[in-house]
Amino acid sequence: MILIIFTGSRYADWRLTDKGKVLHGFRTAGINSYIQDENFINQLLNKNTDLLYNAEKVRKIFFFGAGASSKDRQEKIVQVFSSFFKNARVRASHDLDAAAIATFGDEKGIVGIIGSGSNAAYFTGKKIVENNYGLGYILADEGSTNWLSKQILQDFLTEAMPNGFREKLLERHNIDRKTILEKIYNTPNPNIFLTSFADFIQENKNDPYMTSIIKRGLDLYIKTYLLPLADNYPDSPISLTGSVAYNYKEWLIELGNEYHLGIEKIVKEPIQNLTKYYINKN
Repeated sequence: MILIIFTGSRYADWRLTDKGKVLHGFRTAGINSYIQDENFINQLLNKNTDLLYNAEKVRKIFFFGAGASSKDRQEKIVQVFSSFFKNARVRASHDLDAAAIATFGDEKGIVGIIGSGSNAAYFTGKKIVENNYGLGYILADEGSTNWLSKQILQDFLTEAMPNGFREKLLERHNIDRKTILEKIYNTPNPNIFLTSFADFIQENKNDPYMTSIIKRGLDLYIKTYLLPLADNYPDSPISLTGSVAYNYKEWLIELGNEYHLGIEKIVKEPIQNLTKYYINKN
């Protein structure tokens, strides 16, 4: 059996396969090794009956996750999964690797993520070329759900938000200044709080106020990530993954065209293409 996992900070997609077929597919809370500890991951594994029942049958695990960019973070994932899946060989990689495989397979190109967080890199067809991006939700994540949520919360707190939109927000989310500051600064995993606004943002994307913020975020993403990469790797195809990239793809492609960037492919969730790739490879 082969287990394939793709996870952002908000949720994780799992596919358990055997002999070229998907036996089980499910979604859990996300795993970010910068934020969640080993106990969190162990609890996640031990409360899933499909994983418990098949643990000894799994021989290979391909884990792709937000936060799994460094060797020590990858080793943390390998150790936890190896202790649960005792007969499996575990490979842990960054979520950008998953995005690259899901969109390019074994071909070259510029790959990006705009989901809960954001990132981008050049893919050689075999590996991601390291760069100085991927600074996380506090220092970066331009254009992502984290970034969009911070913009509307800042406007809410400073009373820069239009009254009509403020009323919509309060109808959906029970928040005030005290609650927001407590969630951001005094509780674990503030990024989970930020991503909780994803559905609200999408539902109100056509409100002029929200449209302006989304387009500003997408424009900033292009300027921060795609333009420098396109300068360094001219004529490279560009593909993107992630919920924000997918949900606002028309605006993203339109903005890309303004910068003479042809965005060729946008995949919402890499798990399906990842699964096909590894089924064909094994």
